[in-house]
Amino acid sequence: MTKFGQYNIPLKGLKAESQTFEFELDDSFFKKIDNSEVQRGKVKAVVVVNKNKNLFELSFTINGTIQIPCDRCLDDMDQPIRYKDKLQVKFGDEFSEEGDVVIVPELEGSINIAWFLYEFIVLNIPIKHVHTLDKCNKKMVEKLKKHIAHRKTDDDDLDDLDLYFEDDEKDDIITDEIPTDPRWDGLQNIFENN
Repeated sequence: MTKFGQYNIPLKGLKAESQTFEFELDDSFFKKIDNSEVQRGKVKAVVVVNKNKNLFELSFTINGTIQIPCDRCLDDMDQPIRYKDKLQVKFGDEFSEEGDVVIVPELEGSINIAWFLYEFIVLNIPIKHVHTLDKCNKKMVEKLKKHIAHRKTDDDDLDDLDLYFEDDEKDDIITDEIPTDPRWDGLQNIFENN
């Protein structure tokens, strides 16, 4: 059996019109994938296969939690994953994807869904993933606050960081205004006027 053999769904021998498969995706699953995006997690995937004449519809329901690095402090954080999607599969001569339909070789008669499960999870990680401010690594946030370069318009993230510092600590941190090239200042007016 290959390292992802347990994620094969036999389509050719499907006896009923509908069949349900359940998979537990844990740390070992994510380590086998060999991708740095997600290395740990505990996710349950339920796949319902509905058979129609020449087409199979796989309905995925994925629920669980993965650990990914926080964009702000780089410590691991829990990211809930909840996802539902469908995949259409049909038999053909060789494996390929045509739009929303996956073609699997009829001689094999099955589809391995390991990579689809991983893609569904990774594609549902928010672009910006950060701890709530009370759970972020305070030492890292202090270093970030000291070394961050910002302009007048970058205050939204810095306001969040300010919640970490008491009023007397804020006075110790010097945030110098970065001089701008006057030739580019005119471009800033374009954004402000729209």
